[in-house]
Amino acid sequence: MIIVGFILFALAAIPFVLTLMNLSILSATPRHAPQGHVLVSILIPARNEAKNIGPALDAALGSMGVPVEILVMDDGSTDATPDIVRAYAARDTRVRLLTAPPLEEGWTGKIHACHHLSEAARGTHFLFVDADVRLGSDAAALLAGHAQATDSGLVSAVPRQIMITLGELLTVPTINLLLLGYLPMGFMRLSRDPGLGAACGQLMLVEREAYRASGGHAAIRSRIHDGIQLARLFRRKSIMTDLVPGQRLATCRMYAGFDEAWAGFAKNAHEGMATPVALPIWTVLLFGGHVLPFMLLPFVPILPLACAALLSLVTRTLVTVAMRENPWSIPLHPFTTLVGLAIQWSVLLRIGNARRAGWKGRLYPVGEKS
Repeated sequence: MIIVGFILFALAAIPFVLTLMNLSILSATPRHAPQGHVLVSILIPARNEAKNIGPALDAALGSMGVPVEILVMDDGSTDATPDIVRAYAARDTRVRLLTAPPLEEGWTGKIHACHHLSEAARGTHFLFVDADVRLGSDAAALLAGHAQATDSGLVSAVPRQIMITLGELLTVPTINLLLLGYLPMGFMRLSRDPGLGAACGQLMLVEREAYRASGGHAAIRSRIHDGIQLARLFRRKSIMTDLVPGQRLATCRMYAGFDEAWAGFAKNAHEGMATPVALPIWTVLLFGGHVLPFMLLPFVPILPLACAALLSLVTRTLVTVAMRENPWSIPLHPFTTLVGLAIQWSVLLRIGNARRAGWKGRLYPVGEKS
């Protein structure tokens, strides 16, 4: 059991060390103002977003430091989404309402909407934003400035995640744990390796010519998770991508409860962890480093297990504090990790609702192109 304890300690130490390194790298990331002629097109795909679209537009219209235009693509909404956008457009010429054409065969819904938004945009940079994201006043300017200063074709950030219900706390904190604890950002910034490509589809800025050279959303038309897929696509085309701290650039409340959160994470799972090769490895890393020490420690109170459990909680604390997340994510950490793995395995094994993925009520068979 001593040997098992040391193995689990090593599995907990890996994300601890990477988190320390990544937080150091991110905190040292300089802030750059955009130079020369820059117009940021803020592009918002919207399907039944009546509750979100008004606050999203208010935040986007508060952008400072760079000229912006704001395009909303209404994609078959059956609520008041288009009416709300029309009212904003009547008051401010920076806002435009677009109507998505019928979904073409071989495309997924959000990717289709983003593609048509990019075709209508006039900016030098396109900032793709989900309707539940609230941009900070300097977000557009700082993302564009960073793209210019680092010659990055794509720059992304994870907004500060707002979590209120238990269901959100058991799902959403996994995002930043994976990015900070398992992505070597130092190597990411030195290499164009597609395997190191990562982005958050909630908040993603691309330089117009790099986006077009990569093929953009049209090149990933059958995919669902554009954050992962676009970053990898850019890197396959030898175009640099980067991640910057996002907790002060924007906020986002992704989901309102457990069922919604489970469905939301499940829809992207088969393009991330939930593959026959990747998921067993991720299960060893996450279950071994963040769950098993807590399960075994009451029955086998040995020092390596205690140190593993402590390191896991310290890692979660570092991520929570740095990303300004709900502090309840700390004591819930082992359960959150377990739920995250359960979502991934349910998708891989195609259990229940995990058989189908989708966007805002539009469903696609998991693992199929549609």
